[in-house]
Amino acid sequence: MPGSSELGDFLRARRARLRPGDVGLPAGSGTRRTPGLRREEIAALAGLSIDYYIRLEQGKESNPSGSILDGLASALRLNEEEQAHLYTLANHAAGRTAPAVSRASRAVRPGVRQLLETMRPCPAYLLTRTSDVLDANPEALALFAGLADWPPERRNTIRYTYLHPAARDLFVDWDHSAETTAAHLRSLIAETPGDGDVKALIAELLDASPDFARVWERHDVRQRRGEPKRFRHPQVGEFTLTYEVLYLADGQRMSVYQAEPGTRDSDALTLLSMIASGDEPAERTT
Repeated sequence: MPGSSELGDFLRARRARLRPGDVGLPAGSGTRRTPGLRREEIAALAGLSIDYYIRLEQGKESNPSGSILDGLASALRLNEEEQAHLYTLANHAAGRTAPAVSRASRAVRPGVRQLLETMRPCPAYLLTRTSDVLDANPEALALFAGLADWPPERRNTIRYTYLHPAARDLFVDWDHSAETTAAHLRSLIAETPGDGDVKALIAELLDASPDFARVWERHDVRQRRGEPKRFRHPQVGEFTLTYEVLYLADGQRMSVYQAEPGTRDSDALTLLSMIASGDEPAERTT
């Protein structure tokens, strides 16, 4: 659960990423004993005493003001989303009450199910906050090779990324997919630390995947958003789709994958739809 230790962990992780040149400091001579900036360097950049900053990292100071957080965000070169995350962690560390978790509905409304069908041949699926797959059109199940082999209650796109053997071949840039899914979970657990579903998924992945444990320690944060994604499909070959994320009013979200009409990627999408419909061609495209 986020708290003073999470705040300190986040500060240490972000400090370790910076080099003197990143913040306009001379590199100095000799080898640094620890990666990243020293505590006294961050404290000076943020306008804090070194003792106060050490207390923040150690979880002994639990009520930083807004001006202090702004100074830390500037010193650590945080982007807007990372700064919002810092504020969220600080609020929890100060003992302020986190918003109650409203458990998202797992029921699929008929209109949403119809929308998934209407999206065809574009792959589309419906997810919970924790990326459990509530429903998917045939193209989406065909796109995520092997996902349909799992029982419905186990189908989760984050679990798939880290634990399904097909994922490393399917995602051309697997590292990026792994980093963005872990960053999404970081955002979720900070926003709603009482969400048992989020905590259970994190615990499962920490136990089952050394890669997740490694990426988790980066303390990246990122909301899910659309972007191009490259695939290496066992039946279709390599292609790139752009996905968009649509947030629904009942705590669910829908992801839709598209291709530019008239392109090889669009042809690959057509082939994927044929496979999903059981009309698989005799030869794989290359």
